[in-house]
Amino acid sequence: MYRNGQNLTEDLHFQDHLEHEVPIQIYLGVNHKDIGFVEQYSGIFIKVNNTFYRRDYFTFISRPGY
Repeated sequence: MYRNGQNLTEDLHFQDHLEHEVPIQIYLGVNHKDIGFVEQYSGIFIKVNNTFYRRDYFTFISRPGY
């Protein structure tokens, strides 16, 4: 299980969130950009709410129970 606020970086993290429909929150620096469910992921992008976010540019945080 993931802790609320846990930083997501590994493919396994995104796969777990995709399979179990656990929401994630996306930040650009300290600014909140989006929150939603992982639709797809690759080594470069995470797709949430029909938007692709670069893994090396944004920070992804686990939000179980949101």
